[in-house]
Amino acid sequence: MYSILKPLLFRLQPERAHALTVQGLAATLALPGVSDIFRRTYRYEDPRLETELFGIPFPNRVGLAAGFDKDGKYYRYMSSLGFGFLELGTVTPLPQGGNPHPRLFRLPADRALINRMGFNNEGVEALARRLLRDGRPDRVVLGGNIGKNKATPNEEATTDYVTCFERLFSLVDYFVVNVSSPNTPNLRELQDRAPLTALLTKLQELNAQLSRSEHRTTTELGRPGELWHRKPILLKIAPDLTEGQLDDILQIVQDTHIAGIIATNTTVARSPLRTDISEIEGIGNGGLSGAPLRRRATEVIRYLYEQSGRTLDIIGVGGIEDLASAQEKLDAGAKLIQVYSGMVYAGPGLVRDIKRGLVEKS
Repeated sequence: MYSILKPLLFRLQPERAHALTVQGLAATLALPGVSDIFRRTYRYEDPRLETELFGIPFPNRVGLAAGFDKDGKYYRYMSSLGFGFLELGTVTPLPQGGNPHPRLFRLPADRALINRMGFNNEGVEALARRLLRDGRPDRVVLGGNIGKNKATPNEEATTDYVTCFERLFSLVDYFVVNVSSPNTPNLRELQDRAPLTALLTKLQELNAQLSRSEHRTTTELGRPGELWHRKPILLKIAPDLTEGQLDDILQIVQDTHIAGIIATNTTVARSPLRTDISEIEGIGNGGLSGAPLRRRATEVIRYLYEQSGRTLDIIGVGGIEDLASAQEKLDAGAKLIQVYSGMVYAGPGLVRDIKRGLVEKS
């Protein structure tokens, strides 16, 4: 099916094609009986795929990366494709339109995307309301990827992350702190050791406070305090960090006791690419994702895993488009993986094919 639709979708502006694709999926799955057909076509489950990380049971290791469903409009439909976990966001405290159009570009020759979306989203309150209204899909873990508004200066950024964390605390299973997008001015400066340590320390303090408060609430209602635990906090980092900066990240993880790392976000690098240089220059700024990111993302994962004494919990993302690239991330030290750009080129069957391949290799 996707092989038929793909040429048509690729004639459209990428952001428009994305919207039509997810809207079409939602409309199709709303038809009687279609959801069951989709599940039989795309889902592949096997007990050998199950794993536990951060104290959370995951039905499988393949997740949807942040950016695909920023506002939680489609997560219940995406769960039909067999993902083990779905990461919503990046969401900010206040709604914002993001950067001017066009801001999403395909590089078919490289099986890649360039985006400068700029954290376009409807705000954390809109996401929270949808999660409360629609509930969670069966056996799918939900993550909340949080960021700051463009207008918020870096000195006040912690307030934005705290706002999102508090609002989503009871609604998601884990959090991701996004300080690595290249599309919000000066955001990556928050990856520096001092501001990042301060930010994560504050979130961990709030994490402890909210978990105690939630425990008291459930106990007062006559239920055991089964929710008495901190939410895992992960840090999403850029692939463009030096080894010295990665060493700082490892120290920050140790100092703040966060649960792990998502490696990596998009890159500002533009080499090597097959697409003509004039087209790349015409596109301009933005984060590159897809196949060209594969090697660097794997290098970052391997470095962090080895330098941590093989103890760091990592979610690997970047250039995953088939079983081989998925297995590469796992072999490098990732415990879970996420896809996005690879699915644009390979289609929704990518999730099923990776899971089936992992079982066959086990």
